[in-house]
Amino acid sequence: MTNSARYAIPGPRHHAELVIDRSRFVCTVAEATSSEDAQVFVRELHAEFPDATHHCWAYVIGAPGSTDRVGLSDDGEPHGTAGRPMLTVLLHSGVGDIVAVVSRWYGGTKLGTGGLVKAYSGAVQHALRDMPCATHIAYAFLDVRVSYASVSALQLLWPTHEVDVLADTYGTDVRFSLRYPRAGDASLRQAIRDVTRGQAMFGDTHE
Repeated sequence: MTNSARYAIPGPRHHAELVIDRSRFVCTVAEATSSEDAQVFVRELHAEFPDATHHCWAYVIGAPGSTDRVGLSDDGEPHGTAGRPMLTVLLHSGVGDIVAVVSRWYGGTKLGTGGLVKAYSGAVQHALRDMPCATHIAYAFLDVRVSYASVSALQLLWPTHEVDVLADTYGTDVRFSLRYPRAGDASLRQAIRDVTRGQAMFGDTHE
C-alpha cells in the first residue's frame, strides 16, 4: 500500500525520444499537483512543439496509483490508442503528481491500433526510466509551549523527527512553531510528552 504522506514525484522537467517506423515520439514528463497544472503543462508543450501532429497526454494527481484525479487525451489518434495506455503506465509507475505529454510527428507509415498503443506506452516508459525524481512529503504543523528547562531536550528531538522550527518565542515560557512530516505526528507528540514529563502544551496550527 502506498504511503500517501510520502512518495516519489517527478523532479525537473524531463524529455525522452523514440523513433518508430519514421514517426518521432517525444515524451515530456513533469510534476503536476492539480488538474489545472496539468492543463497548463499540455498547453506549454503545444507551444514548444507547434509542428507536432499530435500531443497526447495523461496525468495522475495525488499518490502513486490513485485514480481520484486523473485525465487523458488521444488528441486525434484513434480512441484508446494513446491517452489510455499512457495513463496505465503512469498508474503503475510508483510516481505520483505526474503529467506526461507525448508529442508525435507522423512519419508516413501507419502503425495500426496495436502499434500506436505500444508506441505511446513505450514512450512514457522510456521517459520514466531516466526521469529524475524528488519526494513529496505531506507536512503537519504544531505549536508547542514548554518551560525553559525542557528546551535543550526538545532541540535534540528535532533532527530525529525531521522537524523544521519555523519560529521560536521566548517569554515567560518558550513557544515553538513546528513543521514536520505528517506521518510522524503521533511519534513526535509522544516524544515531546516524554521529554517534558507531560508538561508540554500543544496547539495545532495551519499553513
